[in-house]
Amino acid sequence: MQIVEGPVPKHAQLRAILEAACDSELQPGDPLPGERALEEKYGVSRITVRRAIGDLVAAGRLRRVRGKGTFVAPSPLVSRLHLASFSDEMKAQKVAASSRILLSGRAVPPECVSRFFATDPATTHIHLRRLRLGDGEPYAIDDAWYNSTLVPDLLENDVYKSVYSLLEEDYGLGITEADQTVTAVSATEANAKLLDVDTGEALLHIVRFARSGDRRVELCSSLYRSDRYHLTTRVARTAPRPL
Repeated sequence: MQIVEGPVPKHAQLRAILEAACDSELQPGDPLPGERALEEKYGVSRITVRRAIGDLVAAGRLRRVRGKGTFVAPSPLVSRLHLASFSDEMKAQKVAASSRILLSGRAVPPECVSRFFATDPATTHIHLRRLRLGDGEPYAIDDAWYNSTLVPDLLENDVYKSVYSLLEEDYGLGITEADQTVTAVSATEANAKLLDVDTGEALLHIVRFARSGDRRVELCSSLYRSDRYHLTTRVARTAPRPL
């Protein structure tokens, strides 16, 4: 496909070419050719190249990495606000899930955790903090507490994989319901480094209070990259109640 003079601006033509390449030729994580190479190949100016790339970065199709170049961005994970583990959501969208453990152990938790688990404030619980990856790219940081009165030896299992599967299969504690709160926060310097974003970039903050029947199992605070994680839900208008 060549770029020609006409009613469609050159940067829009180049954007369409690059977007088609992202769909058919390149995989998430693959580098885009350099600006000079694109100028020479398509006979356009540096301004045209930068505008086309900038449009695709803004649309989430490409991502810039300082000092390295421009790369095809992974597809965003779409959550439909149902109860599913990170691993299950990734699997449903054909993305390979993995984890890097940042912290694991037993400790006295914050007051909100003890209150939710309905345990003495001095009781230690299981603390597990993981960087969640999709196809090797960072998507989220999960900072979770698990009720040690229910799963005292949880960390003796393979927590690199789905903890929800472990809870269900090894402890009979499949998560059946949860209360979730979603807010927007800015990335701190430490979180930005882990998630490979700029400090101050907007993140999704999701706090989940999870239960298995009437047993309180997990309190998890998660930070998601907003360009790689989308929340969607279907809403319906109900008929007004009669007075």
